[in-house]
Amino acid sequence: MINIGMSTSCAYPLSTDDAFRLAKTAGFDGVEVMVTNDKVTQDPAALLALSEKYGMPIFAIHAPVLLLTTFVWGREPGVKLRRSAELAAAVGASSVVVHPPFRFQSGYAEGFTDLVRTISQDTGVEIAVENMFPWKIAGRNLKAYLPSSDPTTMDVDAMTLDFSHASLAGRNSLQLAEDMGDKLRHIHLCDGSGSIDDGKIFDEHLIPGRGNEPVAEVLQMLARNHWSGHVVAEVITRKAKTDAQRLAVLEETVAFARKHLAPDHDETLLGRLGHVSRKALEAVRAAAHPEKPTD
Repeated sequence: MINIGMSTSCAYPLSTDDAFRLAKTAGFDGVEVMVTNDKVTQDPAALLALSEKYGMPIFAIHAPVLLLTTFVWGREPGVKLRRSAELAAAVGASSVVVHPPFRFQSGYAEGFTDLVRTISQDTGVEIAVENMFPWKIAGRNLKAYLPSSDPTTMDVDAMTLDFSHASLAGRNSLQLAEDMGDKLRHIHLCDGSGSIDDGKIFDEHLIPGRGNEPVAEVLQMLARNHWSGHVVAEVITRKAKTDAQRLAVLEETVAFARKHLAPDHDETLLGRLGHVSRKALEAVRAAAHPEKPTD
């Protein structure tokens, strides 16, 4: 079966420890660590301790590419990318997720694809470039990324597909996955509706199945093709006021993934999920056999 992970960003604004705990409780197979200003996300020893504490392997590291992480590991984006790959190697993660360069990072952008390949070769870690989307300012699209927001136009060896970003870019995710072909190595599991509010576009990261993207079809295609990458949930839970509300979002997400990645697994699948809460087991059973009532 394809492993299903959870990004630590799903727990924002809670701690990294809370993210590992929620991933374990919700029934995920492992985590992707988003490197942030939280020192724990930058420290291999601290991350390995959390991995052991919760029995959650670290599948991937997300490089600190957000504007909120401008000063993490300095301001040189190439250094950030290399340190992300070194961190991944240190904690046993096989992948690093990175966004294309911002337009204002022109020097970094010029050598981006060569740098990605060099760092990957040096560290033995796969660096999967993520699809992004045009920014909109004052009602006008802005080309925010160089050389492109679309990794299929770049000379890179590995790519990440994010459904919410595809929605904002007006892309059909199934077609985008097919365009990525064998270079599709990582999935950010979520959904999007291309939501526009008062002229502004929001990156929604909805629960899969709650938006307009063909998320189920993409997962089913991956299962048919015996795909070997990781599917990692990247859904927003920050509006949740309690752990129970966060877990409801996360359990629905993992149940959706298990249904569409292994639609023929029924009681055998449930037997492998002994660590999952009763509620999550019922959600998986209902998803796998919607015509049968839960116990």
